Amino acid sequence: MSQPTFRGLTWDHPRGRDALVAAAEASDLDLTWDVHPLSGFESTPIEEIAARYDLVVLDHPHLGDALAHGCLQSFDDLVGHEQVAAWADAAVGPSLASYVMDGLLWAVPLDAATQVAATRADLVDRVPRLWSEVAALSRRAPVALSLAGPHALLTFSSVCVALGEEPGGAQRFVSVEVGRQALELMADLASRAPRRAPDLDPIGLLAEMTEDDTIAHVPLVYGYVTYADTTLDRPVRFTEAPTLALGTRPGSTLGGTGLALTTRCQATPELLDHVRHLMSGPVQQGFIPAHAGQPSARAAWTSPALNEPVGDFYRGTLETVEQAWVRPRHPGYVTFQTEAAEVVREALAGSISIAAALGRIDDRHLAVLGRTNPEGAAR
Repeated sequence: MSQPTFRGLTWDHPRGRDALVAAAEASDLDLTWDVHPLSGFESTPIEEIAARYDLVVLDHPHLGDALAHGCLQSFDDLVGHEQVAAWADAAVGPSLASYVMDGLLWAVPLDAATQVAATRADLVDRVPRLWSEVAALSRRAPVALSLAGPHALLTFSSVCVALGEEPGGAQRFVSVEVGRQALELMADLASRAPRRAPDLDPIGLLAEMTEDDTIAHVPLVYGYVTYADTTLDRPVRFTEAPTLALGTRPGSTLGGTGLALTTRCQATPELLDHVRHLMSGPVQQGFIPAHAGQPSARAAWTSPALNEPVGDFYRGTLETVEQAWVRPRHPGYVTFQTEAAEVVREALAGSISIAAALGRIDDRHLAVLGRTNPEGAAR
């Protein structure tokens, strides 16, 4: 009998690609990995991808659409509840819990990330810890916001969390008071940001920080350990996301990636062993970091050996990932995220008022939920 062939899709960055490709090459599986850009990873309909691939690297907000289309297999059915529980015990923050819906695990968290602060320490006298300090820094150094693609909404959401409110309510995406405060803060920072910054995704922002001196600080951007390498000429220092006041919750929106098996995948014992291998302690703490990956195991995040060559990247952002906000995962959320991000950008550019922007975000949010704005609700 011929060996079964498997095809996977991940995102085109060393962090998303290298460890998966190297592990497949070192295995006895006939497993090929294709890649698509970060924008495709963030917004391509999951049902389209699942129809063509056996293994898919996805973001947790895709789960609502994936389950609505019945295109993923649960790991509880594939490997059993005891294995899933062991993975949950080992995971950092909500990285595994974000892939649990209806009491079942639909993807394993190969990679953990959340929005944190990124700083060129050689260009900044002191890393800001509070949002008021971020605003003050922006008046004497180039501070950028992450606004490209869906990140305008993700940054807005994280600021709301720092202000004390998790978005995604039943009547509004976020309250008028908190939403206004968040957009006013973002608009103030955006008014002084470097000219090209709004067009750059997180990879672009961090790459620019390591290549020249046009960006000194980004208060919220998804952490990429590859840009913290202390051997770089211009390494980025990653620290906890800003808070409203000392001792309050850092506002951050969970990212990271999960590995899912689609319903077209005829999972063999060998393939499931390969997934277990990728999630094992030695691989999470050794093989994956050695291949530009960003592990999801808490033991890796607290490892002195892993932290030392990357300027304490993991330990320096651990509190933020532990407290990160998990986005809604209902059907239609990914489309809402794309549309609402454009509304946020319009508000920051002054094309529409803050009140109008909050109203449009609410309308889109409630439309996805199948509801309408309550009669006479104030905005």
